Amino acid sequence: MNLRKTDEDSFQGRIFFLAVAVLLSIGLIVVRLFFVQVISHDYYSALAQSQQELSSELIPERGEVYIRDKFSQEPYPLVRNVNRPLVFAVPQQISDAPALAKKLSAILGLDSKEVLSKITNQEKKYVPLAKQVEEDRAEELKKLKLPGIYFEDQIRQDYPEGTLAAQVLGFVAFDEHRRVGRYGLEYFFEKDLAGKPGFISGAKDPTGVWITGGEREVQPAEDGVDLILTLDRAIQFKAEEVLEKSVVAHGAKSGSVVVLDPKTGAILAMANYPSFDPNHFNEVPDPGLYNNTSVQAAYEPGSVLKPITFAGSLDAGAITPDMTFDDPGSVTLERFTIRNAENKTYGAGVSMTRVLEESINTGAIFAEQQMGHDKFLEYLEKFGFGKFTEVTLPFEAPGDISNLDRGGDLYPATAAFGQGITVTQLQLAQAYAAIANGGRLFQPFVIAEKVRKISQAEKTAPRMLREVVSAHTASTLSAMLVSVVEKGHGKRAAVPGYFIAGKTGTAQIAAEGRLGYDVSRSVGTFAGFGPIDDPRFVMVVKIDEPQGVRFAESTAAPAFGEIAQFILNYYQVPKSR
Repeated sequence: MNLRKTDEDSFQGRIFFLAVAVLLSIGLIVVRLFFVQVISHDYYSALAQSQQELSSELIPERGEVYIRDKFSQEPYPLVRNVNRPLVFAVPQQISDAPALAKKLSAILGLDSKEVLSKITNQEKKYVPLAKQVEEDRAEELKKLKLPGIYFEDQIRQDYPEGTLAAQVLGFVAFDEHRRVGRYGLEYFFEKDLAGKPGFISGAKDPTGVWITGGEREVQPAEDGVDLILTLDRAIQFKAEEVLEKSVVAHGAKSGSVVVLDPKTGAILAMANYPSFDPNHFNEVPDPGLYNNTSVQAAYEPGSVLKPITFAGSLDAGAITPDMTFDDPGSVTLERFTIRNAENKTYGAGVSMTRVLEESINTGAIFAEQQMGHDKFLEYLEKFGFGKFTEVTLPFEAPGDISNLDRGGDLYPATAAFGQGITVTQLQLAQAYAAIANGGRLFQPFVIAEKVRKISQAEKTAPRMLREVVSAHTASTLSAMLVSVVEKGHGKRAAVPGYFIAGKTGTAQIAAEGRLGYDVSRSVGTFAGFGPIDDPRFVMVVKIDEPQGVRFAESTAAPAFGEIAQFILNYYQVPKSR
C-alpha cells in the first residue's frame, strides 16, 4: 500500500510540474505575441514591408543661377548642373587588358601602368578609375563601348564664369554624405535650390526585382528653384577688373565694390578682391576669401559718413549750405582733442559746402552739434545704420552705432565724421542711394526672379522702406556733393561730361591689443552717384590698407571714376555738360 501511494504521489507530482511547464510555455508565448504584435508592431511591420517592398529615393535637380546684361535676351548661367560621371571597371569582364589600358589612359589622362594594374585585379568586382570626368571625355569613352567599362552619373555644380561674383554665389560641397550650399547664395537659398526628394515604392519578388503589374506608390521629386540675379554681367566684370587693378597697384590687403540702382535698390555689382574660383574652392589657402566683405565686414567708414551727418542737419533746418563757422583746427571734448586731417586749420568763415569739399572734421562736429545728439542718432537709424539691411545674403553684419547711447559729447562728435561707429559697405550704398533718390530709402536686393519648374517666375518688386529726408534736402546735399567732386578731394572720381556727386573717406583702423588707432593702417572709401540730374547708379569703392598712399582720393576715388565712366557709357547716358 505504501509503495502504491508513493507511486501515485510521484505520478501526480509529474502531472503538476508538466501542467506548470505547459502554463509557463503558454504564458511565454502570449507575452511574446503581445510583444511582437503590440509593443513591436511597427518594427516588425516595417521589417515585413521591407522584405516585400522595394523603395527608391528620387533625387531632385538642383536649381541653377543666372545673370543678365543690358543686351542679352537670355540670361547667362553662373551656376549650372553638369554630369561629371564616375568611370569604373569590372575586371572579370575585360579580355584584352593592355589594349584597354592604353585607350583609357589616353582619354582620361591617366598613367597606363596604373590603369592596367587596376583593371587586371581579379579580386575586385568594382574598380573606380576616374572621378568627375569631363562631359566630352565621358562621351568619347561611351561611344567606344568598351567591355567592362561603366559609368555612374554624378551631377555637380559648374561655375562657367569662374571667379565672377564668387563671394556672392558661394559653392556646393559635401556635408558628411550629401552636398549642400556653403557661403553666398548657395548657402542662403539652400532649401530653394536643393528642392525636395521624392520616392517610389512597390512590391518585389524574392529576388528583389519589381513585380510587374504590382501596385506602386510614387511621390515625384520637386526640382530646385532657379535664381536670376539683379547683378549686371558687364558691370560686375568691370567692377572686378578695376578693383583687382587698384588693389594690386597700391599693394593693398583687399578691396570691394558695391553698385546699386538708386531707384529700386537692385544690386548691379558686388565685387571682392582677392577672390576665388568656386570650381576649385578646395584649393583656396585662406577660407577668409569665401567671405563677402561688402555685407559681412563692418568697419569705421571715416569721412564718407559726413554727408549723412549733413543730410540730418540740413533736413532738421539746423544748417544751410552757405552757413559758416570758425574753424580753430581742433575741438576738445571730455579731455580728448579732435583735430582735422594733417592738423590743418581753416580759420574763420568756412561754409558748410567747403566743410564737405575739404573734409573738415571740426566742421562735421559743428553740423552735428547744431541739430543735437538725439536728432543725429535718429537720422542715422532712419538711414539704416546699426541694423540689418535684410538683403538675401548670408552672415550679414548690422554694424554698430551703440556708442551713441553712452551719452556725452565725444561719441556723437567722432561719429559725425565716421569714427567710433561701424557700418557695412552695403549700408553706405543704401544710404547714398536714398540721397540720390530724393530722400527715399529702398531695401537692397540681389534676386530679380525665382523661377520654379512647375510655375511662373516670381519677380522681386522694389520695396521702399521710408522717406529719410525731404526731396529738397536730398537735392541740396547732392549739389554740395557735386562740389566735392568738382573742387574738393573727389576730383579723381569725376567723369568728363557728367556731374558726379561723391565723397572720400580715409579711416584709421583700430589698433590690436590696445586702445586707439594704428596710424600705419587705413581704409580708403569713395561713395557717390551720378549723373546728378538723373542718377543711374550709386557706388561705394573700398580699398583696405593700401601701401604708400594715405588718402582715399588716390585709391578709391580713381577706381570709382573708371567704373562710373564705364557704366555711363554702357547705359548710353548722354553727357549733360
